[in-house]
Amino acid sequence: MQSKKATSMIILAVSPLVILLTILLSIHYGAKPIDAGTIYQAFSAFDEGNVDHQIVMHSRLPRVLGALMIGAFLAISGALMQGMTRNYLASPSIMGVSDGSVFAVTLCMVFLPSATSVTMITMSLIGSALAVAMVLAFSRLLPNGLTPVGMAVIGTITGTFLSSISAAISTYFQVSQNVSFWYNARLHLLEPELVKLAVPFAIVGIVIALLLSKSITILSLGDEVSRGLGQRTVMVKVLATAAVVILTGISVALAGKIAFVGLIIPHITRFLVGLDYRWIIPCAGLLGGIFLGLSDVLSRFMNSPFETPIGVVTAFIGVPFFLYLIYKRGGGKHA
Repeated sequence: MQSKKATSMIILAVSPLVILLTILLSIHYGAKPIDAGTIYQAFSAFDEGNVDHQIVMHSRLPRVLGALMIGAFLAISGALMQGMTRNYLASPSIMGVSDGSVFAVTLCMVFLPSATSVTMITMSLIGSALAVAMVLAFSRLLPNGLTPVGMAVIGTITGTFLSSISAAISTYFQVSQNVSFWYNARLHLLEPELVKLAVPFAIVGIVIALLLSKSITILSLGDEVSRGLGQRTVMVKVLATAAVVILTGISVALAGKIAFVGLIIPHITRFLVGLDYRWIIPCAGLLGGIFLGLSDVLSRFMNSPFETPIGVVTAFIGVPFFLYLIYKRGGGKHA
């Protein structure tokens, strides 16, 4: 127990340094390498006429900050979902939450073509909530729907259904090229202004997650134990779901659908820090940000000089991990 706590403290202490290194790597490497001296000058004496300075401040810095934020949001969302549902396969992408956001964004692009960024974020949040509601409703109605594999199957079917509808709508209204951004997430297209707008929403989601961390630990022991300890189980689930909707919706609004981060990182974090969600949630957020930031750097080398979509990089790691979980724990009822 003490060793797990010590590991948690080490992660929290070392992560800021690793995040700084990730930022420097992401700014340095790219189609045009930028040396350390130029990076320093871009921050200390920004020159609008210098192309390298423009690339650093208006392209690569927002990109890496966005990647760190999105990785943290998805990892925290996955941790909340796995703790709340006791489902080791729960994650925003597998449970169809991300597809719900893309579906709502597609509708927004078709029927509200002049929508502002705030409207786009709001629609993404609504889409996340819609997908969560659909998956939970079907899980309760169908036999064995609440088992880990059952919920994963229902989530996948729901996500596929929403994706198909989105593709059909976007094709009919000839906005397929714009919508493809949300399916083939490309962090280099991140809009700096959208990143700034996302911050207040993200703070709300993260604060809710941290405040609920102790309650999620109790809830992960089972509903009966939770109620026996006097916890307001329904209220905790509603608030945790709200946090998942906010964090996932923001992630999709920023860069599109990125799979497997919310599945992999919570499992790795639990292995490192134990079963206490007071440590899991903040550590998962930090590790998730670092993971996606480094994956983004890796995506620039996989098919150089072209960039590989970040979703391909996460899938290379996530698919084997997902199959491993099914193989090892597919028959279990709970996480």
